[in-house]
Amino acid sequence: MTDQETIARFIFLRAQGWSFNRIAVEINVSKPTLIKWSRQHQFDIANLRATETEGLAERVFRQRHERWEVLARQLKRLEEEIEKRDLEEIPASRLHAIAAALRAEINRETGHVHFAESNKTVPLEEFINGLHEWEV
Repeated sequence: MTDQETIARFIFLRAQGWSFNRIAVEINVSKPTLIKWSRQHQFDIANLRATETEGLAERVFRQRHERWEVLARQLKRLEEEIEKRDLEEIPASRLHAIAAALRAEINRETGHVHFAESNKTVPLEEFINGLHEWEV
């Protein structure tokens, strides 16, 4: 393998969650070198992890927009039921708690997927704070 192929293999394995020790044995590279590569290629590793995580979520769960639609329908039904009730009733307070939990789940589901890029590749006119994130 060439150096670039070895580094690419390292990035892939590290993004898969392999330990430095396991990678060192697999690709026959010293642990200090792997740690150095980890610093140098941290954005590539993080982006590959984000892509892998997103792909896994799509395989395991419903598609994101389908999950959002289900959560939105559930929240709407709960809020409609709350509107029908007297807020002094205990069951209404329980519905509020369920609605709050559902809102929290919706916030988690609609959280941002972050892709980051090293400062070195960001055009100077776009450089702001050293870390650029793009929302998907």
